[in-house]
Amino acid sequence: MSKEVLQRILDGKIVAIVRGIDSGKIADLAKALAEGGITCIEVTFDQSCPEKIQNTLDAIASIKAALGDKVCVGAGTVMTPEQVRLASQAGAEYIISPNTDPEVIAETKKLDKVSIPGAMTPTEVAYAYKCGADIVKMFPAGILGAGYIKAVKAPLKHIPVTAVGGVNAKNCAEFFRAGASGVGVGGNLVSPELVNAGRFAEITAMAREYTDALKEV
Repeated sequence: MSKEVLQRILDGKIVAIVRGIDSGKIADLAKALAEGGITCIEVTFDQSCPEKIQNTLDAIASIKAALGDKVCVGAGTVMTPEQVRLASQAGAEYIISPNTDPEVIAETKKLDKVSIPGAMTPTEVAYAYKCGADIVKMFPAGILGAGYIKAVKAPLKHIPVTAVGGVNAKNCAEFFRAGASGVGVGGNLVSPELVNAGRFAEITAMAREYTDALKEV
């Protein structure tokens, strides 16, 4: 299963990062993104309190119940092996973290899920891959810049990386030209204000801006 999910992530190119959206509205958001061509959705854990962690699990389950295999849903900001297990039980197909934790990666692979830990330096990228990462999330990409990713990828061509942080519709193609295999997009695409106002058509339109920008890469 993890190989199929990995291929879907690579083929989709874009992972929409969802933060702070109530689980009751998440299915409509996922539908809006899918209509715009973005079918990989990461629902992040808010580590500040147990109730918010449960909201993430409910949101993942809600997306899977509403859209099934039409979208590929994962959990983000996963910090512990226990959260890997909870996310997997809720329906998460891939696990994303801001850091590289060997125990989180090991639990992810044990459950046959796709592992996408975060890293910044060449040493961190290589270590994450050695620990079993399928893709390494280079973060924060907007601050590092596409040139930095190109430089890191030069000796590490064998390691798939995704650019996350500061990615928008205007610069996303630059990261692919620099060697990234994917991008993660959060606030520049998924707006809680638009979701709360029910303006899903605008989210669909923004999703299409990203997918259109990447048609030539």
